[in-house]
Amino acid sequence: KKKMSQAGNLREETEEAGPSVDSENPEERIAARRLRIAARIEAKKRQELGDDSHEKKEIKEEARKSQHQVEQSEKRMIKLQSDGTELVTNIQVAADSRASQRQTEVEEAHRLRVEKLENEAKSSLEKFEEITRKWTVAKMKEIPQDLRDSLSSQQQLCALLIEDKNKLIKELQQEMKLSDDRYVKDLKKQAEDVDLMIERMEDQVKFLMGSYRDELDQIENSFEHERKILLTGNRKKWEQYMKERRDKELENVMQRMKRVEEYEVLLQQLRTEDAEEYNMIKIKLDTDVQILEQQLQQMKATYQLNQEKLEYNFQVLKKRDEENTITKSQQKRKITRLQDVVNNLKIKCANQEKQSREENQNLTDDYTRIMQQYKHMQKKMRHFAAIDAKKFEEVWLMNEEEVKALVEKALDTDRLVHEQQLGLAWQRPSMAFMERCGPLQPQRQAQKTAHQAISELLQLGLYSFSVSLSFPPSPPQGFLIESKLLKLLSPLEKDEQSLMKLDSIFTVSHTVTAICMLCHLELAASHQPSMLGLGGRDDTEDAAYWEAMGDVIPEAKLKIWGALETALNKYHIVLTERSKFITDTQSLKQQNTELRMLLHQYVNSRVNAELEIPPNLVMQLAPE
Repeated sequence: KKKMSQAGNLREETEEAGPSVDSENPEERIAARRLRIAARIEAKKRQELGDDSHEKKEIKEEARKSQHQVEQSEKRMIKLQSDGTELVTNIQVAADSRASQRQTEVEEAHRLRVEKLENEAKSSLEKFEEITRKWTVAKMKEIPQDLRDSLSSQQQLCALLIEDKNKLIKELQQEMKLSDDRYVKDLKKQAEDVDLMIERMEDQVKFLMGSYRDELDQIENSFEHERKILLTGNRKKWEQYMKERRDKELENVMQRMKRVEEYEVLLQQLRTEDAEEYNMIKIKLDTDVQILEQQLQQMKATYQLNQEKLEYNFQVLKKRDEENTITKSQQKRKITRLQDVVNNLKIKCANQEKQSREENQNLTDDYTRIMQQYKHMQKKMRHFAAIDAKKFEEVWLMNEEEVKALVEKALDTDRLVHEQQLGLAWQRPSMAFMERCGPLQPQRQAQKTAHQAISELLQLGLYSFSVSLSFPPSPPQGFLIESKLLKLLSPLEKDEQSLMKLDSIFTVSHTVTAICMLCHLELAASHQPSMLGLGGRDDTEDAAYWEAMGDVIPEAKLKIWGALETALNKYHIVLTERSKFITDTQSLKQQNTELRMLLHQYVNSRVNAELEIPPNLVMQLAPE
């Protein structure tokens, strides 16, 4: 309890003198923890050395002076560091503020620029749509003067559109130039800030180094003063302890001499008493030794007699053990031989059963796989048949539609030839085949579907399978048993041999039955290929149908078409020559127009006014 109170007082005094653990400053909290740990260690050392409370208080006061100096130095240095950091970071704060303001300005300029671009894009789109609409109107004009006016207006609109675009580009380039100038200025300002920050940091480093040296000198002086005080106090304590030690040694020597005299008197008394007791014990022990020697001789005689009896019994037991060992080895060899025979029989029987099961499983898997392949093949056949029928119908409809369109075109051409070229009345021929649509459906014989064919085939296979299972294995089926199995079964009784033979025959019979069922299915499938057919299509009427479409225009009309084609070709040649002459005439007109324009420019030129005889005067005199 006294130690706890001393530790509590020490903690309270340390908290009052130094920094607090509950402070908001992390450096002050760290210093407080260090002081508290140092105070605990110091208190523990004081308790171990057994110092009194007065000495502890004096040392505590002295230690508190040095600790107070350290704490004050730490506080001053932390204050200097925070002031220096604030002085240096002010530049960074100002730079961050400028960067934030610049970012806000850039975002606002970007927003305005985007709005300007969107407005310009909308106006450009409206102008472009107006130009596009006027192009449509201009294409509809046929008079050259109107066409020229339309082109001039279109050029003006295009020039306005390009001028707006160029104006926007110049504005954006100006903004880009201003941004570049601002960026250069920012770089210069940042370089100046960096130089200023470096200069302040160097000044702070120099100032802190000087402050650290001053504080370190003060701390060293305080510790040196404390060291001198501790040396003086410890030297006084040492002299006092040495004096106390000499006094205690002298007192211990006097007490030791007194105890030695007392121990000598006590030893003499004990020596006399022990001599008398020793003589009595010696006489008693000699008597006991003689009695024990007599008993030992008796025990030796008894031991010799028992040893002879034990040797005889040992020889008898050894002989019996040898006989038992021989009998046991014979029985073990016999058991081992019989066990080997049993193990061999079990292994062979297990191998035979495993082989039979594997063969049966393989045949079952083959049967399942073949049936799945068969069903998959039938499914594919039905699928491909449906696809082929669908494709045939689609191709038929496509060709039929194309041919009908050609027929209508030929009839329309025949109508135009009769009405426009020949001036005759035209009558549409009767075409009943044009009303039909899709492939022809002739009468076919009833055929079995694929599903019915598969059902009949499966019924045939299952019937053969049931017939093969209806006959049980007869006794003459002994050929299904291997000779090795017969040799293995020879040591067994007749009933057990019969059971093993029947098991082997049944196992092989199931395998043979599965193979027979597969053979029946394959044979039935090979003998009935017509059951799997899906039916063909009769195309005897198709040729007549297509030939009827080809004979829509009779031979007499084709001859009329030939004569008309010859006359139209000649007429086409005449029109071609006429078109060529018109082109040449238009070219000459264009050349005359260009010559007139050149002549007009030449006459109205300023150079002609400087000549002594202007060309226009010559042109006026020429008619005279």
